[in-house]
Amino acid sequence: MAEIGLRNLTKVYGQDVTAVDSIDLDVRDGEFMVLLGPSGCGKSTTLRMIAGLEAVTSGEIMIDGDVVNDVDPAERDLAVVFQNYALYPHMSVAGNLSFGLKLRKLPRDEIDRRIAATADMLGIGDLLKRRPRQLSGGQQQRVALGRALVRDPAAFLFDEPLSNLDAKLRAAMRTELIKLHRMLGKTIVHVTHDQVEAMTMGERICIMRDGRIVQVGPPLEVYRNPADTFVAGFLASPPMNLLDARLGGETGLDEVELPPVGLPLLARHKEALQGRAGGAITLGIRPEDLDVEPSAAQHAAMTVTVVAVEALGPEVILVGALPGGQEVSARLESDFAAPAGSEVQLHVDLERLHFFDTDTGRAVTAS
Repeated sequence: MAEIGLRNLTKVYGQDVTAVDSIDLDVRDGEFMVLLGPSGCGKSTTLRMIAGLEAVTSGEIMIDGDVVNDVDPAERDLAVVFQNYALYPHMSVAGNLSFGLKLRKLPRDEIDRRIAATADMLGIGDLLKRRPRQLSGGQQQRVALGRALVRDPAAFLFDEPLSNLDAKLRAAMRTELIKLHRMLGKTIVHVTHDQVEAMTMGERICIMRDGRIVQVGPPLEVYRNPADTFVAGFLASPPMNLLDARLGGETGLDEVELPPVGLPLLARHKEALQGRAGGAITLGIRPEDLDVEPSAAQHAAMTVTVVAVEALGPEVILVGALPGGQEVSARLESDFAAPAGSEVQLHVDLERLHFFDTDTGRAVTAS
């Protein structure tokens, strides 16, 4: 197993294209860390620098406390699984699994033992004589994973290995990777742009944007306490409702106003928002914190005009327009129904309101 540390890590292409901008991150020994972010945020470049496949512009990469910037990729004892699997098309599955072991000159019986154990673990024992072109996408993914496992590396680096799979198989493989991590206890760094993958698989998630780290923490902590509007709007589907609002009321700081709707502020909100009376604020409300029935002791109501009702089977997503024109999404029970253009009263859980600075996007208070 391995601890991986990044110190002021930077990658610049050409003269002025900064892909990764001075990031610091510690991946604990045996941890499942997910790098999450939109395309172009620098997460895959970060992974490739850890693997040694991209040169570091500045900063340090450490494995178990040793700086490995100049260490050859083959000597870092890391196994990489790529998005496109990168299997050798002219080799059988057994040949793909054994190739790296032969390069390391392991004894034949040891190679056979490792291949048999890995094939049994991944359920690909009956595929060992097939070529990659004879395999489904899910089977190729398992072989690519097996090629990494059979090496018994110190850590695994996964670069969006599930993105080419269909939704059903992707969900099944998420579970398989979680079980595999629990079984092996090895350090895993997993890159994805899929929020569901990040929330379900990662022990911690590292959210990146424009080459920088925005927030790191356990998935539920990041979900409940987003550091800024980017994290709030990126994590989960549908994302947090982010509404333009103003702080006001009779004393100047009694409510958050979404004209003509006013939601009362709780005491702890008033304390955190001191000095902002009369100013603009971005109000955040998670879709699950809106309901057609009051579901919390501290709640307030707002009326919306139904724009759309999206029936998803186990739940319904209501998209409604506030009187001022801003739209909100609400996650409701599966039996909810309402025609477009009708009015629906939604109750807001005041305990779960989020506030963000309108200019910087940073969280003012996290609930």
